[in-house]
Amino acid sequence: MIIATGTASGKSLAYQVPALNSVLDGGTALYLTPTKALAADQLRALEALDVPGLRAAAYDGDTPYEERAWIRRHANYVLTNPDMLHRGLLPGHARWSGFWRRLRTVVVDECHGYRGVFGSHVAQILRRLRRVCTRYGSSPVFVLASATAGDPGAFAMRLTGLETAEVTTDTSPRGSITFALWEPPLTDLRGEGGAPVRRPAAAETADLLADLVLGGTRTLAFVRSRRAAESVALSARARLSDLASDAASRRPPASGTVPAASVPGTDPADPVDPPGPTSGTDPDAGGPTSGTDPDPVDPPGPTPPALTDLSGKVAAYRAGYLAEERRGLERALRSGDLLGLATTNALELGVDVSGLDAVLIAGWPGTRASLWQQAGRAGRAGQDALAVLVARDDPLDTYLVHHPQALFGRPVEAIVLDPGNPYVLGPHLCAAAAEIPLTEEDLEIFGPTSKEVLASLVDDGLLRHRPTGWFWTRRERATDLADIRGSGGSPVQVVELSTGCLLGTVDESSAHTIVHTGAVYLHQGETFLVTELDLEAGVALVEAGTPDYTTFARDVTEISVLESFRSQALGPGELHFGAVEVTRQVVSYLKRRLQSGEILGDEALDLPPRTLHTRAVWWTLPASAVSPLAEAGLDLGGAAHAAEHASIGMLPLFATCDRWDIGGVSTELHADTGLLTVFVYDGHEGGAGFAERGFARAFEWLTATREAIASCECERGCPSCIQSPKCGNGNDPLDKAGALRLLAVLLSMDG
Repeated sequence: MIIATGTASGKSLAYQVPALNSVLDGGTALYLTPTKALAADQLRALEALDVPGLRAAAYDGDTPYEERAWIRRHANYVLTNPDMLHRGLLPGHARWSGFWRRLRTVVVDECHGYRGVFGSHVAQILRRLRRVCTRYGSSPVFVLASATAGDPGAFAMRLTGLETAEVTTDTSPRGSITFALWEPPLTDLRGEGGAPVRRPAAAETADLLADLVLGGTRTLAFVRSRRAAESVALSARARLSDLASDAASRRPPASGTVPAASVPGTDPADPVDPPGPTSGTDPDAGGPTSGTDPDPVDPPGPTPPALTDLSGKVAAYRAGYLAEERRGLERALRSGDLLGLATTNALELGVDVSGLDAVLIAGWPGTRASLWQQAGRAGRAGQDALAVLVARDDPLDTYLVHHPQALFGRPVEAIVLDPGNPYVLGPHLCAAAAEIPLTEEDLEIFGPTSKEVLASLVDDGLLRHRPTGWFWTRRERATDLADIRGSGGSPVQVVELSTGCLLGTVDESSAHTIVHTGAVYLHQGETFLVTELDLEAGVALVEAGTPDYTTFARDVTEISVLESFRSQALGPGELHFGAVEVTRQVVSYLKRRLQSGEILGDEALDLPPRTLHTRAVWWTLPASAVSPLAEAGLDLGGAAHAAEHASIGMLPLFATCDRWDIGGVSTELHADTGLLTVFVYDGHEGGAGFAERGFARAFEWLTATREAIASCECERGCPSCIQSPKCGNGNDPLDKAGALRLLAVLLSMDG
């Protein structure tokens, strides 16, 4: 069963009741959540119920080892995440035998978070869970919960492999939510190619966060990256501190007091006593006075109230913090010790923060599902709430603030995942074989492509085939083959050079862009500069600094067509979906001024290339279609490049992805097609389903892309339409007018 109703609609109670009922009947329950924060929140809720006989415990990477043995032996309600299920519970299933035998209910909470490659991995982990349960004679009921899932029944079946009933009727009471679309203003600065530059969404969000905190409004500010969480919190704190300082400096002296510097012939360093004795309360507080000098010095106008420095009421929250830091921030937010928190989507899911009044969303979060999930964090106690989407200088964000119908009144997207992806399925078949040797009967659980993938695993020497099944025979852990979060290897440790202190971690696949040499790295409001990145040692060395800029890595990409799976006509051209090989290399990084976004420089980097085998959607136009454009003086390469950037920016509206989940390449003449070609590819090994969704909705997607370019107010192209923040070619060449003409030809439009 999947329960897909709005935020704060009572879903927790809907799955807790059957789970607790099974526990009270002598069974056990397993609760799965995408984040540790939500598991900790649910554990507090369960303990507050004070149910006799309930032995609930969280079992995750933060659980002390001395507690784990007790949990395996005695807990009857275990809260964990897919990572620990994958690496701990399933490989060590024999130590959990009593728990599996009595397992009656499996709760999969906030299941809409399981999309793309991560969702595909979780789908296979749930299949391995079902197989282990069968081994111990149990057949638990799966209860899924999501506030935002399109076509929830079909999605739940794809995730679990089981036929699933859906509950979507929601009659829960709730307060109203005011939703604002906020577009930062254009600045006087000019970016690449002389393009106008909008004020950064992070800077605008920081100001809004400070203003809301100043008004006593408890606020979450969702941002797109770890770096942005730190930057927004730091800027908001600085603004609050400045406001308090300014108010203090403007505050006139108390009635009857003359500043020393204003009295001729006195030393400004020496205080001047009031002209007469005072008693009672401070005159500034409006209380009575007596015995004052009959001719006091009046203050210049009304006295403003004191402004408390609220900078300590704002913090950042993100993955990469140590466990005790995260737990402390969660407690402070619940208690009200914090009024403002800048966070990544680590707090998007159902952590219950009663009393939260407002949510700021810095940039389109990737899907309508995430948008409403984040907005739903406010007003959970039934009060009215505010949500503000602050647009980035980005084609999709600009399109949405000018086309609100694309957000409101439309159904939430169907969630994309592909459990049959061989790069996902293969490692989990190895893990399953290491847990319990695979048999022919097991293949039905893992899907129709499993036999073919098993054959390739045998050929690669990862499994051994015997008449009784497939066996894992290697010494290493099979679970290490599956990188379920797509982080690409062991995390890189960020270490302060002067102290040797571990500040946090960064995914290995992200290290080239986040902690390259020269990068600005933020942690808990402190700024550091990366002095060295050593990927072999898995360490980035940093030192404290105070730069007035931030950094953005840039890369170059080459792409080769391996196979076209499907194709169809699109106007005079062709649309394809297939397999490609992508080679990417980070080559430099931009320095941009913090508040304005002004480009200060482009520094070269020497980092090794990375190769990715993935899926892509691409379209081609024949010479007969593009020759008239070239003859009219259009730059075909610049036009294709501009169309590529804009289409990458718009795809997240049609597929459940983020702009940073996908990439693109364009060329006037591609070596494999011999034609003008524009590619958009999944940024995950083996693909994630995003390009395939683009293929399925190509006409709508590319039509919206052209409309986004046409409706932008700039003349020659800017970050709101055709420029990309990660373009390795410095956004050159780009031809806005050419992109409009090129897409019009492709879509068989006039113009």
